[in-house]
Amino acid sequence: MSRKKRQRNHPKLTAMQNWVEGIALHAAIWVFRLIPVDVASFVMGAFWRRLAPLNARHKRALRHLEKAFPEMAPEERERTVRGMWENLGRVAAETFHIDRLLRKEKRFEADADEETQELLKGGKACLFVSLHSANWELCVQPAVQNGLSITGIYQALRNPEADKALQALRQDLYKGGLLSKSHQTARKILATLKSGGVVAMMGDLRETRGIQVPFFGQLAYANPVPASLARSCNVPIVLGRVIRKSGVHFRVEGRAIHVPITDNRQVDIETATAQIHAVFEEWIREYPDQWMWIHKKWAPPGKTSAQKQARKAAVAKLNTG
Repeated sequence: MSRKKRQRNHPKLTAMQNWVEGIALHAAIWVFRLIPVDVASFVMGAFWRRLAPLNARHKRALRHLEKAFPEMAPEERERTVRGMWENLGRVAAETFHIDRLLRKEKRFEADADEETQELLKGGKACLFVSLHSANWELCVQPAVQNGLSITGIYQALRNPEADKALQALRQDLYKGGLLSKSHQTARKILATLKSGGVVAMMGDLRETRGIQVPFFGQLAYANPVPASLARSCNVPIVLGRVIRKSGVHFRVEGRAIHVPITDNRQVDIETATAQIHAVFEEWIREYPDQWMWIHKKWAPPGKTSAQKQARKAAVAKLNTG
């Protein structure tokens, strides 16, 4: 039985489970915040590098890396994926210190093009779009340091208690609030951008209901929402990435692009989405061990996903018919 069905059938049990998980997370946050961030990051990174390869996702990451770098030797792919796990372990530990890290300017250096530097001064609407590189949570650090109030988009956790705990750690990053993905969120984002606000979201995840764009020499499923939002509001997109230099020290880079606006809206969105992924690919090639190769970027929609989409289309047709 799925978790959703258990929630419908046993609401009291689910509430108790959420409460227990929430307490456990609060305890973990308290413990990790007692440990210096450099120590916590190093230990968790070493732990993940050693044990995570036992997970089935390790083989998936190796397959994806082979797709992207067919010329790479198997030994190098193994080292790269283990490096990925180490980075993810570090990110897990650093998450509990995220608010403190924001205030430690000496841990960061920024590198941005001229337009991005102007946008970081504030006063203009823009859309920050980043990828899962190094500690991606810290990609907005230069903007926060410049006093920008950012509205963030995120995937809410199923457990509301755990979700609140992690939101509290991120409140200094997103003064404009955190919006969980939903049908209502799109309208709120449009309103924010049209009123001159700044919105941040991830742009490298697979979206099976989206479009396909070239990515490492193959077609990959991409999310067209960033390009669609930027075009609708006529605002620039700032592509951002975080590079882990050493330990808990980072370089944050920003590059501004513009979505074309022609008579063909769909082509404009596809063109911009392909451009976004071309930049992402360029960046990933520089530091392949700092990107999340467990993403199913090239996988077609599964049978379950396809069936759900077909049912939604059928219902929509009935409602409009």
